Formats: sequence, C-alpha cells, structure tokens
Amino acid sequence: EARQLYQQTRYEEALAVLSKAGQQGAEADALAGQCYYMRGEFKRASEYFERAAAAEPHNSDYHLWLGRAYGRRAENSSFVTAPSYARKARRSFEKAFELDPNSTAAAGDLFDYYLEAPGMLGGGLDKARALAEKAKGQDEAEYHFRLARIAEKQKDWAQAEAEYRRALALAPQQAGRAVDLARFLSERGRFEESDAMF
Repeated sequence: EARQLYQQTRYEEALAVLSKAGQQGAEADALAGQCYYMRGEFKRASEYFERAAAAEPHNSDYHLWLGRAYGRRAENSSFVTAPSYARKARRSFEKAFELDPNSTAAAGDLFDYYLEAPGMLGGGLDKARALAEKAKGQDEAEYHFRLARIAEKQKDWAQAEAEYRRALALAPQQAGRAVDLARFLSERGRFEESDAMF
C-alpha cells in the first residue's frame, strides 16, 4: 500500500502507512527514504538510506539513492559542509556502480558527478570520459549522449550537436534522445529547430 501511494506521489500518506504498520527493514527504510527525498527532506532521506544500505550492503539501488540524497545535501549546504556531503555522494555512486555495472541509473548518476564535480572532490573530465567508454559497444546511443555532454562541458558546441544527433539516430524510438537534442538547440538560441524537435 505504501509503495502504491509513493508511485501516486502521495508521500506523506505513504510515510503514515509505514509508520502505522511499524514497518522495519531495508526495504521499508528505502521506501521511507524515497518519500522524504521527494518531499525535499534530504537529511531525513539520507538517514533512512544509510540504514537500508547498512542492512543490505550489496543492494546497488540503496547506495544509488543514498548518493542522490547526499548530493542534494551538498547542493543545499554551506561551503563548509558541502564538500563532505559531495564526497559521500561520490562514494555512494561509485559503490552503486561497482555493485551493478549494468545499471544505467547508477552509471548515469556517477557520470553526472564526474562531469560536474571539481577534481578536489573526485570529479573530472578524465573520469567522465573513462566511464563514457564503458558504454561503448553496450549502449551506443548512451555512449554518444555522454560524449555530447563532455563536448558541452568543453564548450565544443559543434561536436556536442553531432554527438546528440548520433545518439538520436541510434535510438530514434527513445523520446528522451529527441528531448536531449531539443534542449541543446534551445540553449543555443535555435528555438524553431528546438520546437520542431519537441
């Protein structure tokens, strides 16, 4: 019942059901953590994900969500505490990917971290590029999407557009690939092309 409420975005009600039922264990903690995360209560969320990951340390999803919670805490913290939360986010993403290298969610969040975080916090383009290479031969569209993101980061707009177009050509049935290109075109001020893509 709590999971159904969560899927309906009725997070407070889902938490009430979990509390009333006295639910305990990793799965209940993870679900509560997701509810708190969606409500923007990232500290509470990280506490529940910590418990879930400690109870089931080989569950990739629990480490992934823990990384997301710490990432949001880093974004919303002072410059004094943010680096600590960012490092915890990175370690959680790396653990999630280590436990399940085939998880597109874990790979995607780790890639985003490497791409956006400075080197002093364990990020860097070299790490992002190495992770992008792991998608080559497995998911060609995702591989070219990651190359596009790297090119954007380097402000190589022509290369970024070419890679977004390759990703779309390789997976034309995935609406997200068209949205990625439309977003890129919009940010470059090419609104008619972007609208047509949408």
